[in-house]
Amino acid sequence: MSGTGDMCEILGRPLIFRLPSEDLAMEFRIMGALEVRDGTSNRTPTAAKHRDLLAVLVLNARRPMTVARLRQLLWPHEDGERSDSLVRGYVGHLRRLLGKDVITTVSGTYTLAVDADQVDVERFRRLVERGVTGSGAQRRASLSEALALWRGVVFEDVDPDGTRWRETARLREELEELRLLAVERRIDLDLEEGRHRQVIAELRRLVGQHPLWQRFRGQCMLALYRSGRRVEALEMYHGLREVLDEGHAIAPDPELQHLYHRMLHDDVSLHVSVGPPVLVPHDVSDFTGRQDLLGILDEAMLDGTRIVIHGQAGAGKSALAVHAAWRHKERFPDGILYADLRGESSAPAAVAQDFLRWLGCPAQTIPAGADQRQQLLRAYTANRRLLVLLDNVSDEEQARPLLTSCATVITSRSALGGLTDATRLHVGVLDDDAGVDLLVRLVGAERAKADPLATERLARFCGGLPIALRIAGSRLAARPSWTVDHLVRLLEDEHGRLDHLHSGDQTVRSVYSIGYEGLPEPARRALRLLAAHSAPDLADWVAELFGAQAEALVEAGLLETHVVDVAGQLRYRLHDLTRLYARERLLEEEGIRRPLADLLAVVTTRVRASRFPLVSGDPAVALPFATTDIRQSVEWLLAERAFLVRLVADLHEAELWDGAWRLAHLLTPFFERHRFLDDWNSTAELALDAARRAGDARGEALTLRDQGDLHRAERQWERAQDRLKVALGMFLRQGSASDAAHTRRRLGSVYLEQGRLADAERSLTASLAAFGGDARGSADARGALGAVLRRAGRLDEAATQLETAAALLADLGDRHRRADALLDLAAVRLSQHRIADARQSSQEARGIATRLGDRLLDARSLMTLAEVSLAEGASGRARELAEEARKIFDALGDQHGRARAAHVRDQTE
Repeated sequence: MSGTGDMCEILGRPLIFRLPSEDLAMEFRIMGALEVRDGTSNRTPTAAKHRDLLAVLVLNARRPMTVARLRQLLWPHEDGERSDSLVRGYVGHLRRLLGKDVITTVSGTYTLAVDADQVDVERFRRLVERGVTGSGAQRRASLSEALALWRGVVFEDVDPDGTRWRETARLREELEELRLLAVERRIDLDLEEGRHRQVIAELRRLVGQHPLWQRFRGQCMLALYRSGRRVEALEMYHGLREVLDEGHAIAPDPELQHLYHRMLHDDVSLHVSVGPPVLVPHDVSDFTGRQDLLGILDEAMLDGTRIVIHGQAGAGKSALAVHAAWRHKERFPDGILYADLRGESSAPAAVAQDFLRWLGCPAQTIPAGADQRQQLLRAYTANRRLLVLLDNVSDEEQARPLLTSCATVITSRSALGGLTDATRLHVGVLDDDAGVDLLVRLVGAERAKADPLATERLARFCGGLPIALRIAGSRLAARPSWTVDHLVRLLEDEHGRLDHLHSGDQTVRSVYSIGYEGLPEPARRALRLLAAHSAPDLADWVAELFGAQAEALVEAGLLETHVVDVAGQLRYRLHDLTRLYARERLLEEEGIRRPLADLLAVVTTRVRASRFPLVSGDPAVALPFATTDIRQSVEWLLAERAFLVRLVADLHEAELWDGAWRLAHLLTPFFERHRFLDDWNSTAELALDAARRAGDARGEALTLRDQGDLHRAERQWERAQDRLKVALGMFLRQGSASDAAHTRRRLGSVYLEQGRLADAERSLTASLAAFGGDARGSADARGALGAVLRRAGRLDEAATQLETAAALLADLGDRHRRADALLDLAAVRLSQHRIADARQSSQEARGIATRLGDRLLDARSLMTLAEVSLAEGASGRARELAEEARKIFDALGDQHGRARAAHVRDQTE
């Protein structure tokens, strides 16, 4: 440990907390002498070590502190010689003084539970920030309140030399900088309000204390100049220049030099403002939401950062930029330059000429060459507090000639990656609440709230896209006789939705047309093909299938990069209205069936190659991209689940019946293993309808059997039995012995759950005989038969069947079903009181579940291990395992699993 105390975790950490109670009266003051005030009551400890301890706790507020850590900070020069009881005694004294709710105790640690407003340092920081970035009267009030908090340097009594803890000196330096910044900005306000005579004495003192702080010197020069003391103002500049030239061989800052030359030539604008150019359009009425983005813009504008606001068409990029510009107009006293660069008439050279004219450059002195105009523009904007807003920029080359040292905001559908020094701000759609709020503002609260459900539906139909919401709101505002529900009913038919999203000359379709028509034909076709499906997002392999034009569409603001999914794939997203526009173009130019058929061919191959338990009679296809690792297969299927479910619906809607039922059938084992019952139910219903419409008898029987499996997973045994019997009859009439055997095996499992053990054994024995050399079918039947024999109390026979099933499945490489058989075998061994064998089987099953990443199988394995632990007498371990399993069952919505976990937990109490 170093010679000084180490409390590095406190430095620069914002103290944003909440007290357990609602009493926020107690204040902790560390700027100056340490002091604790509770209203009018002084609760400051008097003993030296108590004060030291309080200082440590305040600086680590809301951070649990161990006794050992407190001891190190209280006695930094000792090596643990003090006792823990001494520290606890000090803490106890503070708790009696301050209250137990203020210093809390958890797991042997102590925490000072204070709110940010209770600590003067953090309140000071926040007030200075508000005074610097705020507007109007708020700035002065915040700065005045901040400066009123200043009583002196941090811990002037607890650590007077600033050497006891290394952070004391750092905090003192930071807070002194903030204090001077607050003073500087407060004097700016005084000068703006014409109080130049009143601040001269203060400024002379500040210049004397901080002779190299050039902002104070410039303010003093300006105050003197406006007070008619021009010679003194110029002499103050000469004094600084001599000091810098002799001691540092440098010149004053360019800003101060510029001020000096303006005074030298008696620039009248220093006396009376002629009004800076403010070219930005009117602020958007009823601006809603975007508070998070505005917060980022606030900070970036204050820092003079170059910002690119990008997003899809109609997302409200320009509205956000314009609103932020008006919101912070006072930050830019030299004006706001604005140009809309959409269209050929807004060439950068022409925009540069307009900017120069607005900045006061005589027309005859503006050069003809574009490069010379750029240089002159940079010279005219240097040292000015300007904001430049470049709207609707198409590419980097359009923006570069207009970039200066001033704060610059650029809006574009592209992220403009070539502007490497820019901060990027992505603008997405509004969330549901913000969308509804905007509609309420546009059509009036009484009208919108007359039918709140219709207003919510209208916001959803607009997809949160600000331009669509504004057009819908404007259309309603222009038709007072219309109800919100009337427009909603017009928009219900998505095929005509874009036709009704117009108001006057404003249409949503035109917003998309601009971006679409500007694309090359390969990118336009890619967009059309991507709109063939209705999934919420799509992976990069789908984009590649349709022409690998994804990045061009992203740059045009017509496709949005979404996330990297669990399979490591980059996913893209089409806005609903973008999809409708692109689908219109697709239907006009080539139709939807062919793209869906092409997509289905690739998807079917991938699903067959990726899924794990094979559907009977449908062998896997080995392909170069097929993953051999089941965990990777599961990750891919999990990533594509929503896409695949929607594709089944799209195929059904396009009347591609054969593809719809086959894809749904392929997905059944995945849905079953991971208990995606809602997805399974929706796809199974579509599959059955599609198989019947296709006239495919075997397909109809297979989907009926799939529905039987679904009802088994739902534990709806009567419905499962009904579906399976119908499927069995169809297979028998078709002469499909293998399909019939697999169906009998499922019926046997249903009979078991219904308590019909004799029927179950008969059905399973018949299916086992029918499987013959079918190892997989035989293994499944033996596993189910083992469960029946166990229920019948024939444990030795059950164990034999399950051991054989596990061996067959091991030979087949089917790890999922082998784990199922091992768990059933473990249950048999428990019934036989062969606890060691039960543990071995259940641990092997758990290992398989972990390697496969199968959460449901993992939970079942944990439950079996809990039951084994209970049999061993380890009730505590059994309770832990059951609780871990219960959490997984809860997440998966498995009621039966939850009940099993609760049963084990009850036995441990």
